[in-house]
Amino acid sequence: MFIQTEATPNPATQKFLPGKVVMENGTAEFRSAEEAEASPLAARLFEIPGVTGVYFGYDFISVSKDNAEWQHLKPAILGSIMEHFMSGKPVMGDASILSEDVDAGDEFFDEGDESIVLTIKELLETRVRPAVAQDGGDITFRGFKDGKVYLNMKGSCSGCPSSTATLKHGVQNLLRHFVPEVQEVIAA
Repeated sequence: MFIQTEATPNPATQKFLPGKVVMENGTAEFRSAEEAEASPLAARLFEIPGVTGVYFGYDFISVSKDNAEWQHLKPAILGSIMEHFMSGKPVMGDASILSEDVDAGDEFFDEGDESIVLTIKELLETRVRPAVAQDGGDITFRGFKDGKVYLNMKGSCSGCPSSTATLKHGVQNLLRHFVPEVQEVIAA
């Protein structure tokens, strides 16, 4: 098994591509060892000293670290990912909750803005999320109120030094261009 690694714009996060589907549907993010109990793979990664976050996309795993050096962490992370996939165990356990399910229940917007929200979601799905996934992260819709779009930053996007620029110059400009009602984009 050959696992590729890629640097992300966030120096505290690396992207690992195992050459297999990681999450068939949805995504999953873990910010603590307690949260990671829902996933045998995430739990295994959190056993590595220095790992502070794990994010699963369709075909990649983003791992975030504290002050540890990548040259020391990468061999352990690669070994854990390889051992997990070779074992045949599932990525998620029975108690798994996909982030899309959680996010959908937490959305907020006025009923009169439903057509605007549908357009925003379509733009996020077709133009923003594929580009952000290339960098090992994700951006999902959280809400729309008074011309402000609230988005969740996940994976390598969470805590990334360039995430503000991505939101303000990339996503905000795109949404304003196609949806005149959008005045501002804010990380939720």
